[in-house]
Order: sequence, then C-alpha cells, then structure tokens
Amino acid sequence: MLLSCSAAVVTTPACAEDVFLDTIVVTGHRNHDASLHTLHAEDMPPAAADTAQMISRLPGAAINNNGSLSGQVQYRGASGFRVGTRINHQSFHSGGPNLMDPPMHYAPPALVDAIEVYRGTADLAFGPSLVGGVNAELKSLPYAPTGDFDPGYDVTAIGRSADRSHALGAVFGIANDRLRAFGLVSTEAGHDKNIPHGEIANTHHDRDVFGLGVGARHVTGDWELELRRQETGPTGNPPFAMDIDYVETDFSRLAHEVTVAETTIRTSVARAAVDHGMSNSEHRPPPSQTMQYRYTSAQAETLTFALDLLTVAGSHEFGYGIDLERNDFDVLITNPRMSTFFVTPLPGIATNRTGAYLNFERPLGRGMASIGARIDRHKHDAGRASTGPGVPATANMLAMQFNSANRDWRDTTTDLLARYWRMADYGTWRASIARKHRAPTYLERYGWLPIAASAGLADGNNYVGDLGLKPEAALIAELGIDMAAGRWWLRPTVFYHSVDDYIQGAPYDDTRGVVSGPVEMVSGMNGDPTPLRFANVEARMYGLDADFGYQLAPRWRLDGVVSVVRAKRTDISDDLYRISPDKVTVGLTYDRSSWSLTLEGVAVAAQRRVSRTNDEQPTGGYGLLNLYAAWQPTGHLFVSAGIENLGNRTYADHLTGYNRVLDSDVGVGERIPGLGCNVFLRLSLTR
Repeated sequence: MLLSCSAAVVTTPACAEDVFLDTIVVTGHRNHDASLHTLHAEDMPPAAADTAQMISRLPGAAINNNGSLSGQVQYRGASGFRVGTRINHQSFHSGGPNLMDPPMHYAPPALVDAIEVYRGTADLAFGPSLVGGVNAELKSLPYAPTGDFDPGYDVTAIGRSADRSHALGAVFGIANDRLRAFGLVSTEAGHDKNIPHGEIANTHHDRDVFGLGVGARHVTGDWELELRRQETGPTGNPPFAMDIDYVETDFSRLAHEVTVAETTIRTSVARAAVDHGMSNSEHRPPPSQTMQYRYTSAQAETLTFALDLLTVAGSHEFGYGIDLERNDFDVLITNPRMSTFFVTPLPGIATNRTGAYLNFERPLGRGMASIGARIDRHKHDAGRASTGPGVPATANMLAMQFNSANRDWRDTTTDLLARYWRMADYGTWRASIARKHRAPTYLERYGWLPIAASAGLADGNNYVGDLGLKPEAALIAELGIDMAAGRWWLRPTVFYHSVDDYIQGAPYDDTRGVVSGPVEMVSGMNGDPTPLRFANVEARMYGLDADFGYQLAPRWRLDGVVSVVRAKRTDISDDLYRISPDKVTVGLTYDRSSWSLTLEGVAVAAQRRVSRTNDEQPTGGYGLLNLYAAWQPTGHLFVSAGIENLGNRTYADHLTGYNRVLDSDVGVGERIPGLGCNVFLRLSLTR
C-alpha cells in the first residue's frame, strides 16, 4: 500500500500538533481515526535498511542516499543539519564530519515504532531546526491495564533480495499499570546491492543494537530510563572517499513528567557518545600508493538537558522552557602504513548552546492561533591543530595559521513562529510564518585542512571552513488546507523559504583552477586542485507538495503523493546542490478486512536544475512499478511483502551521489544507479 490516509483527515483540531504533525506508525493494528493524522509504515515497505527511506515517501520529503545506513532526510530542499532529527526525543550529533552516521542511522527498521514529522516548521520546543523536524520513536513495552504483571514481546523479522539482507529485532519484558521493564535487541546484515546489470561494490552493511528500558508511575510523576548501545560494523559508502569501519555509540536518557495543578512539567537529561572509525583501504580496493592510505578516527559526545512546561487555562495554552546542549568533537587522520603521518583536521572542538522559548496558543476568531519566540546563546571554540613529521610542510603552515587565529565564536539567535488554523465547511486551513536560524556546524567553521569532509554533500570536492561564518537566517512561509468530502481527501501545501547567509560551498578564491596558496596546494595533493570553502550566500526554496486519495469503491482506493521543490541561489545565477526532482507516486489498493494488495506507480522527472558550483551532473527521468501486499491473520501477527522495480529497470536516483569505489559494476565518477528488482518480506509478532 501507499500512504494509508484513506480516512478523512479533516476534524476539529484541538492543538497545533493535530494540524502540523504527521505520524508514521510502524507496528500494531491499523487505526483509521482521522484525528490522528496517521501514516502507517506497515504500508510503507521496509525495502531498505535505512529508515530514512520510509520518511522519503511523505509529501515534500526525499533521501540523500550516501550508503546503506547513511541516508540523510531531505525536506522541501533542506537536508543535513537543517532538518532537526531526534531519536526517542533525544537530540545528538553524529560521530564523523561526513555524517556517515546521520540520526536515522540509529533507528533500525525492526525497532522503530513511530516517526513524527513536522509539516513545515517544527515547534519551538523542538529546539533549533531550520526546516521541518523528525522524531523517531523506538519500540518499548507499554504499561499493562491492571496491577498484575504481564509479560509482553514484539518480534520483527525482515528479509530483502536486492542486497541479500536480513534483520531481526525484538522487544521483550514485563509490566503492570505502575512498573515496566524491557530489553531490546536488533541484528542485521546485508551484502552488496544488486542492479539490473551487476552489483554496486561496497554497499554491504552490518548493525547491532541492544538496550534496556525502565518506567515507573509514582505519586511524584512518571519516570523513564533508557540505556542503549549500537554497534555498526563494516559498512560501505561508495559516494565517499572512505567507508565505515565501525561506529560504536552509547545512549542514555532519564526523563520525568509530572502535572501540578494546571501545569505539566517535563524534564530530561541525556548523553550520547560516538566512537567512529573510517578507512579508505580495509573494505574497498586500496590506493595504489602508500602515501594515499588513510584511516580517520572521530569521537563525539553530546550532553543535553531540557525543562518543558505546559500550562492550560481554559482554551489557552502556555508552553515555555529551557534547554542546554554541549557537544565535544575530535577528529584524527592517520596513515596506517606510515606512523609519522597524522593530523587533527578538527581538534578538540566544543560547542555550547543555551536556549529558552515561550509559546502562547488561544482561539482567534473562528480558528486557533499560536505565537512564540525562542532565543539561543551559542558558544563555539576549538583546540590547537597538530601534525606529524610525515605531513607535508604546506599542511603544517595551514595548521599554524589556524592555531594563531581567534577560534572563539559567540552569538545569539532569535526564532519567531506564528501559526493559524481554522475549520471551514470543506476543510481545515493552516498557515504559518517563521524566522528560524541555524548556527554553522563545527566542520563549516573549523575545517582548516582541505579534505573531502563535507557533512555528507558527497560532491567530490575538498572543503575548508571559515571562522567568520554567520548563522543562517530563514524566513519561512507556508499555506495549506486539509480537505475531505465524501469519497476523497486532499492535503496540499505551498511553501516559500528565503535564507540569508545560507552556508554553501563557494570557490576558495577568485582564481579557481590557479594554485595560488597553501590551501590549493594541499587540496591538490588530496586530489582536488579546485577546493571549495564554506561561505555565506543567499538562497531561496519554494514549491508545493500534497497527498491525496479517492475511494473508488467500497474495497478499491486510489491514493498518492506529489512533491515539487525549486532551490536557487539568489546572489548568483545557480541552483542549489542535490535537490530532489519532481516526483509523483500513485497507488491503487484493493483492501479487505485482514489483507490488502497495492499496485504502485512512481514517476520521477529529469533534474536539469543542478549546481555548477558543485560540479553537479543532471539526471534523466524514470518510472517504476511496485507491488505490495499486507496480511493480518490475527491480532498478534502481521505480514507484509512486496516487489519493488517490477520491470528490473535501470535508473539513476538524482540524490544517490557518485561512485568512488574501484572494481565495481558502476564506473568511478558515475551516478550510483537505483536497485534492480527487490523482493522483501516482513513478519511481526506481538503480545
């Protein structure tokens, strides 16, 4: 099936989340309650190990595919750090400067319970997020309805043919109405991916997750403790110069919620620690010269604290709170064949943010309105770069320049958000306008060594940072309506984003192609004589997206999604890099009480609007046919299966990047093609 929004989506909205939030429910019984605005992921096939693929089926969404477990969510032209993403409401930073482990890397499909996606602009309480916002909820054991302890479990098995992969995830534990305790475990692995005429080398993956959770309901409030560890083994990343050797990550989070009078108080403290190793020789054909061997070690630690309060006074709501975040990063590049070669391209970086927000929601005329503000104080600093005796003298010169510069940065950003929604006879109107900011990342500011670390851009260019970068400032406006009448429903949205000081790669100097300084000399040694620097430019993004459906007959339904986005620089005549092409998806579903069958068509337009600055290549359009089936024989067993790319068609997804691995059936520098015919099967058993 496609998006299971066949129920009417127009009801009296009680709060902003009813209107501005979509939820993908991954397991459990189907619920056609229109007020939930639910998109069922049991109808969104687990055709890939990367859960970001699931989100890419939503209106306005896409995925920048950098490897089997490294996909970045793209939403209305924005991706990477611009789209705020959390796991179990916990924000954290990825381990490496190329985002090989973006947030959805930590949400294995067999363990995901639900995914919340903000339509447009995220709530101010969500934290800094330029466009959209995503929260993936992992499975847990719910409280039981009575005081008797009751065991429970949720087991999911997934298999796919295109990469000969398997996944097995389970949650198990015991609970009553006041206490619950559970464990979770997931293991998965896959081989190189099949394409119609061969394989894409270095697209294997390996990932294991295990953890514990405890919850208690007490007179002092509700308490939750989560402990989780993820171990990612050798995993290929053909658009990058290196592959994942390992990612070992520990998560911990303690949360408390209590209601006092008319105020609900939520408190949480959390930590995430990532240890990440990357190699250009251990999992792909090694370089031809000893000097070109590289191994990168990276560490990242994120500490967060949040205090959120919600006071209800009649039909008025006041939301307010504070949140703190500290991040520590360190990156070391070595040559495993030369002990004298080592360099710290991102040394001892610390970023601190302290934020506070206030939001007020009340009736206005025949509708509801909310208005709020958020202020964040940022402080960034970096340690001293170091180099080994085997590093060229020009790189030592760049390190000395970096060490002598003022690396301390402080600034304050202020976000504003206003929303309005109201019922009409034919639907619910919704509108929002916002001023949102994004502070430069540690890579964009402190990357002093020209290397192919680009936070996942994967455009083949080397990049350096800029200590003088300003925060991005976006003016965001959107207007939409959720309509339903009789047998049809439609939810269109138009949006416009104007971004001042947009951070984008720009030529290092005005004499591109002419080696005139140490940055270009070192970059040339690293394979790119024309490096880019992260710079503040001007940009805008606009477009429309919608999901829709029509009940053709009692058991036949047609539904689909359309997404159109344009993204341009406004300071020069150029398009932004790696923007999703126009896309339409339509599914025809035959639906019975316990099973369904869907034939889906996907049409993707050619993408000719490409970035000259990033040397981006255009792609042609294509169409695909997919077949999905779902069966729920009992209340505890759910089975889904499907065949994607029924015609085994050769095509290139514009967002997959370019191959950088030798000895593959895809040439070096070629766009990585989409999968060939892929058969999948998922079994879920719950109690």
